[in-house]
Amino acid sequence: MRHTETDTLILGAGAAGMMCAARCTGRVMVIDHAAKPGEKIRISGGGRCNFTNLGVEPARFVSHNPHFAKSALARYTQWDFIDLVDRHGIAWHEKTLGQLFCDGKSTQVVDMLRAEMAHADLRLDTSLTSLAHNGAQFEARLARNGRDERVTARAVVLATGGKSIPKMGATGLAYDLARQFGLRVTDTRPALVPLTFDGQPFAGLSGVATPVTASAGGAAFDEAMLFTHRGLSGPAILQVSTYWREGDGVRIDLDPAGRLAPALRAQRAEAGRVQLSSVLARHLPQRLVQHLAADLGLDRRVADCSDTAIDEVERALRGWTLSPTGSEGYRTAEVTLGGIDTDDLSSKTMEAKTVPGLYAIGEAVDVTGWLGGYNFQWAWSSAVAAAEAITAAR
Repeated sequence: MRHTETDTLILGAGAAGMMCAARCTGRVMVIDHAAKPGEKIRISGGGRCNFTNLGVEPARFVSHNPHFAKSALARYTQWDFIDLVDRHGIAWHEKTLGQLFCDGKSTQVVDMLRAEMAHADLRLDTSLTSLAHNGAQFEARLARNGRDERVTARAVVLATGGKSIPKMGATGLAYDLARQFGLRVTDTRPALVPLTFDGQPFAGLSGVATPVTASAGGAAFDEAMLFTHRGLSGPAILQVSTYWREGDGVRIDLDPAGRLAPALRAQRAEAGRVQLSSVLARHLPQRLVQHLAADLGLDRRVADCSDTAIDEVERALRGWTLSPTGSEGYRTAEVTLGGIDTDDLSSKTMEAKTVPGLYAIGEAVDVTGWLGGYNFQWAWSSAVAAAEAITAAR
């Protein structure tokens, strides 16, 4: 059996793994069972990669320990990654809410990281069959094309991500390895994921989108909501899905700007014979108004609506409470909520407190960012924190 020695073995050639390899010195080996590196980077942002956000701050990350991400995010910021992108001549733009995208293809970011990690030994189509520690170093067994290889390393980095998008090869490998070495793993669940309902109540609204304020679990987001055959999606819903739990409701404000009641009163004063539904259809998607008409009594003239009646319609539209029965699961979830317990890791180095030389970064860790480039920034920041610690320990 072939034997290879390396200083650092990084498991996973995704965003965090590639960034860590780029910043590690010495002998570095990166393995991944996929045929290509950075596949989640490639598909992200509609193929343009939402690589970070101008508004990165710890409050926009969810974890059992809300303070854990502060150190890494402060030491390698969005501005540092933007500088790296600029140095590689990648043009970018701000789309909305501080979200930064490549002007061109997301593969530019993959190519950038590959260039930065050119010194590393990248092994694709390679599986990890076992990992152990003999008290002095780690010993990994790898398999590729029917051939086995033994690799020894001073440091091992768990960068295999979470369970989201299994069709791209996502597994719970990082969690299994963490448990093997005595690290705890918090409960995991799909996050940034569409919500579903029994009976497909919104099938007739599929494709309809409208700006809303969506609230769940104490969090609220002002973005677009999209109706689907199975339920609700769009940025506002993906955001609250991180905070929503089975059995809870989701509150939808269909009039976040508070314009409908004044519009109805103005219409009543000017031409009250107009149907209530017709006025609302000027401000909301017509199919949505039709869907709500029976429940809210919208098939009446505005002239027949008292101030109290208008207020009741407004309250219903601004406090529409829905009860999802589930989500679309890891199949479409952008990230995994939960992961390797931050209590078992150093927030400064990402190293396991009880296993020197073992590091965990990126989505594998119990740190989940909002939609909009935050999870990529966590990948970059946590990777750099680990790489700097590994390099300092050599």
